[in-house]
Amino acid sequence: MSVYRLRQGHVPLLISLPHVGTEIPPELHDRFVPRALASEDTDWHLERLYAPLAEKLGASLIVPRYSRYVIDLNRPPDDAPLYPGASGGTGLVPTHFFTSEPLYRDGAVPDVIETAARREVYWRPYHEALEAELIRLRDEHGRGLLFDGHSIRSHLPWLFDGELPALNLGTADGDACDPAITARLGGVLAGQTGYTQVVNGRFKGGYITRHYGRPGDGLHAVQLEMCQRCYMDEAADPAGAYDEALAARVAPVIEQLLQEMLAWHP
Repeated sequence: MSVYRLRQGHVPLLISLPHVGTEIPPELHDRFVPRALASEDTDWHLERLYAPLAEKLGASLIVPRYSRYVIDLNRPPDDAPLYPGASGGTGLVPTHFFTSEPLYRDGAVPDVIETAARREVYWRPYHEALEAELIRLRDEHGRGLLFDGHSIRSHLPWLFDGELPALNLGTADGDACDPAITARLGGVLAGQTGYTQVVNGRFKGGYITRHYGRPGDGLHAVQLEMCQRCYMDEAADPAGAYDEALAARVAPVIEQLLQEMLAWHP
């Protein structure tokens, strides 16, 4: 079975949700600590939130099957750190929970050979499909737009201090897209009053935003890191914590961001 699902749209926008996968291959189960099999650091329910918006707007949508614990699709293939010097953080093949405890049993951490194998099986197909779809959109429409969607718990002391703003837009400090796109989307965030927000704060965009955001090639990328309190109960079991009322409040803001990105023309 494929390691990803791609639904092709008819407008120049691709939505990527690289951390929504929850599966862990059965042959790896005994290597992880039991707690890891619940994939707690998943970007829970984001496909449920974004898929109707993608369909409404005619955007393409790509999502993975497997958990970020197997491999992190938003990390570079050479595993270079995204935020050098920052506390905490996870790599291409994570070895710790977001709360800092080990993911693997003693002696079971993947070595460099296994990491390379996972990169070929799980990471490379997703990225080849993402790149091909983005190029298709650019060639058909004159611009390829990538919106990389993420979500995270509001408080994770291992990764950041205090409470994270609800909506965190990242454009790699402006390098990943045309400046007018950053201005348009930043204006959407500044114009609403329901959620705290920041542009290029703690989360500036991961590998996907930085690698595929190539304005000189007609490719423009942004990342939205959204706190899970915007659409789910963070205190509940995450697998069943989706809150329809909360989601209905934040969905129009996300839709406006997507529409503003689509409305931009070079």
